Amino acid sequence: MTRPTTNNAGIPVGSDDDSLSAGPNGPLLLQDHYLIEKNAQFNRERVPERVVHAKGGGAFGFLQVTEDVSQFTKAAVFQPGTRTESLARFSSVAGELGSADTWRDPRGFAVKLYTTEGNYDLVGNNTPVFFIRDPLKFPDFIRSQKRRADNHLRDHDMQWDFWTLRTESAHQVTWLMGDRGIPSNWREMNGYGSHTYLWENAAGAKHWVKYHFKSDQGVGYLAQADADRIAGEDGDFYIRDLFTSIKAGEHPSWSLHVQVMPYEDAADYRFNPFDLTKVWSQKDYPLIRVGTYTLDRNPENYFAQIEQAAFEPSNLVPGIGTSPDKMLQGRLFAYPDAHRYRVGANYAQLPVNQPIAEVNSYAKDGAMRLRNPADPVYAPNSYGGPHADAARAGEALTTYGIEDEVVRSAYAPHAEDDDWGQAGTLVREVMDDAQRDRLVSNIVGHAGDGVSRPVLERVFEYWRNVDKAVGDRVAAAFDA
Repeated sequence: MTRPTTNNAGIPVGSDDDSLSAGPNGPLLLQDHYLIEKNAQFNRERVPERVVHAKGGGAFGFLQVTEDVSQFTKAAVFQPGTRTESLARFSSVAGELGSADTWRDPRGFAVKLYTTEGNYDLVGNNTPVFFIRDPLKFPDFIRSQKRRADNHLRDHDMQWDFWTLRTESAHQVTWLMGDRGIPSNWREMNGYGSHTYLWENAAGAKHWVKYHFKSDQGVGYLAQADADRIAGEDGDFYIRDLFTSIKAGEHPSWSLHVQVMPYEDAADYRFNPFDLTKVWSQKDYPLIRVGTYTLDRNPENYFAQIEQAAFEPSNLVPGIGTSPDKMLQGRLFAYPDAHRYRVGANYAQLPVNQPIAEVNSYAKDGAMRLRNPADPVYAPNSYGGPHADAARAGEALTTYGIEDEVVRSAYAPHAEDDDWGQAGTLVREVMDDAQRDRLVSNIVGHAGDGVSRPVLERVFEYWRNVDKAVGDRVAAAFDA
């Protein structure tokens, strides 16, 4: 016996095929409540797409801690032998929902860990740096990557105009124009927490930390010509690759490492360690292995489990805190605010976002509220409601960098702070000759697509500041 179709209230409906009408040839009847419900639901079945990271996919898995890093953090999720269920979402940054997976773009690498102390979210990318260091510039940066107001086309002139006027972008743009600007797939790329976070151990000792997810599949990339071809053949290439690999039992994994900096080192490190446009030298702070991150289960419903998944760097658990990283500070507000707008005020009650830890919140009411607190609905109270417990919260807090005066300022300068040094090191010391050749080719191809001559002149100077030889080769390609 087949299951009957019902409306959203569970009431069986009379037909999947025909609406109620006044006779076979007459007008439809308003009393056909299922017709109205079905079409009204259809009109509302799209939530607004993400402003950034709109196109993506993901899967479920787990983090298995294999090493002992308890000397650095008391967070339960990182204690030896702990296994924690997780969700990962990979994405493009600038493209909309229908964009091709293989466009040149950074890739989002977001991880939600369902820990016993609440959800811990790591919101990162496949690059350890970013284009800007202050969130005030973020809307402008993203708008320069989106579509023009007049013809609704993406425009490389806008991108290079912004990049060359914001020279702090040089390190990230060098990554973007290099091989890793187009990964071969999501499985064969690294992930980075990118920001600097604070770890605190059980004794109260504090350290600064950066996260590195190293692909166990190796790191692969697509040449520009191959990426362009695949974009035309299969715009969902990355989504398909991840889903089919996991379905076939080929479970991708990453080795999770951290860099750990003693708290006191931040004050006089060679460059500002909280600047998101910089990396920490692994010679100064070597990678420390934590465990293995594995994806072994595909979503059963993409919309419910991936599109409505909400990641936010403000989801921090005891033993983990923030840093003076200005971009991180801005994202603490921006991410949950975006979820409230896009999904709704009660997005945290959706199954994919629910913690396994007990929830004792005074949050109440609002659209689509599934569970409301019983009285009392205020704190403090005398009637048995939950009360905050600072000891159990175990917040990892810092007053680092807090001064009496209020200023609008870039980070206080450190000895080697500049916009070009690390990008130049990436070109000269990390890339080989073939990679440098592809870097130049990628820059010339990208900047040659509609970039105006005044902006091109800045592009040449931009790359000469990164590396004179590369800049001269770029200029020569246009002036030959």
